Amino acid sequence: MKIAVVGTGYVGLVTGVSLSEIGHTVTCIDIDKDKVESMKQGNSPIYEPGLSDLMSENIDRGRLFFTINHHEGFHDADVIYIAVGTPEKENGSADLSFVEQVAKEIAAHVHKDAVVVVKSTVPVGTNHKVQQIINVNLKSDVNVTVVSNPEFLKEGSAIYDSFNGDRIVIGADDPKAADVIEEVNKPFGVSVFRTDIRSAEMIKYASNAFLATKISFINEISNICDRVDANVEDVARGMGMDKRIGDKFLNAGIGYGGSCFPKDTKALIQIAGNVSYDFELLKGVVNVNKKQQGLIIEKLMERLPDLKGKRVAVLGLSFKPNTDDMREAASIVVTNRLIEEKAEVVAFDPIATEKARAILHSDVSYAETPEDAVRNSDAVLILTEWDVIKDIDLALFEESMNYPLVIDGRNCFSLEEMKTRRVEYHSIGRPLLSPQYDHIKI
Repeated sequence: MKIAVVGTGYVGLVTGVSLSEIGHTVTCIDIDKDKVESMKQGNSPIYEPGLSDLMSENIDRGRLFFTINHHEGFHDADVIYIAVGTPEKENGSADLSFVEQVAKEIAAHVHKDAVVVVKSTVPVGTNHKVQQIINVNLKSDVNVTVVSNPEFLKEGSAIYDSFNGDRIVIGADDPKAADVIEEVNKPFGVSVFRTDIRSAEMIKYASNAFLATKISFINEISNICDRVDANVEDVARGMGMDKRIGDKFLNAGIGYGGSCFPKDTKALIQIAGNVSYDFELLKGVVNVNKKQQGLIIEKLMERLPDLKGKRVAVLGLSFKPNTDDMREAASIVVTNRLIEEKAEVVAFDPIATEKARAILHSDVSYAETPEDAVRNSDAVLILTEWDVIKDIDLALFEESMNYPLVIDGRNCFSLEEMKTRRVEYHSIGRPLLSPQYDHIKI
C-alpha cells in the first residue's frame, strides 16, 4: 500500500522505516527542511540500532521517501499515520496541538478515501476528536476513517520490537477500516488484538503505567533491602519465578526516564482527574521515581558530605542504554546536584554526549572514554548500564582513582566479582562491599 507518516520523531521514523521494510511505499513528512534533506541521504536524526541501515536500504529500493510537503506526502496515500509529539503540559496533560494540526492538514490535502491511523500516544477520546476535525474541515468529497493503533516499542530495541512484538492493537469503530490496518501489518507476523477506539487508547497508557509501577515497586523493595541486609536481585529473581508476576521490569536502579513512562504516567493521572477519579496508586509511582533518581546522590553524600572540589566521574548520561535520548534522564538530576555542591563533574557516555551538552549544566566536562573519566576521580557514579561501562576493567577503579569509591545506580557488576577488588562498592538494594583502607582518608 501507499502510506504517509506525519512526524519523524522516534515513533514516526521507526514506524515509517519498518513499514517500508515489509514492502509498503512510505512517505515520511516533517516540517523541518534540514532534517528532511538529511534523512533523504539515509541519515537518522536519532540513535537506534539498525535504523540507519534500514533507512538506506529502503531509500535505495525506492520504497522510502521524505518530504516537507503535506500535499505531496498525502498524494494517493491509502493510509496516513499521525505520529507527531504530544508533549507534556505544565498540568501533566498531553498537548494535542500538533495532532490537531495534522488532522487539519489531512482534511485540506487528502483527495481519495483513506484510513488515518493515530500512532501518537493520546488521551482517551482523541481519536474521535481527530475524526471530527477531519470531517468538519474536509475539502474533498472523500471518506476518511480514523483508527487507533498505539505503539509499544522500546527505545534501544525498536527495530527488533517492530518485527517481534507481543501484539498489534487496533482500535476502530469501522470494521472495514480495521481490516485495512490489519492487512497493512500482516507481514510483521505479530498477533493482532482488535477492540474499540477508546479501549485502544487506554491500553497504551495502562500498559506503560503498569510497567512504571513494577519499576517503582522493585525500587521501593530495594530500599528496604538496603536496610535489612537483603539482596534485591535474589528477591526479584524469586518473585519473577512466579508466573503471575514475571521477571520483566524487576531490575532495581535509580528510576525510569525517557519519553514514555514519565509523560504517560502523569497524563493518565490527569485523564483520571478529568473524570473526578483520584489515581492514588499512580501518584505514588511517580513520587517514588522522583525520589529514586536522587538516591545515588544520597549514597554519595553519606560518604562524602563535602563535595566541594571533589572530582566525580559520572558514567552514562542517556536514560537507558542503546539510545541517545536524554529526556527525564537521571543524569540531569544528578549532575545538577553535583554542580550545586561544587563538585568537579566529568561525564562519559558512548552516544549521548552531544545531546547532553545541550541539556546538562555548562560546568560539566566530558571524557572520551570511561577510563579518562575515572582517572584521578574521588568517586564514580554509574547511571546507565551501557555495555562499554559494564565491560570496564575493574582494576581501573583500584589503580587510577584517588580513592576507589564506586556507587552503581544500575547494579552493573556482580557482587562476586567486586569482592575480589579493593573497591568500596555501593549498589542498589544489595550489600555494601567496603574493604578497609587504613592508610587512605577521603
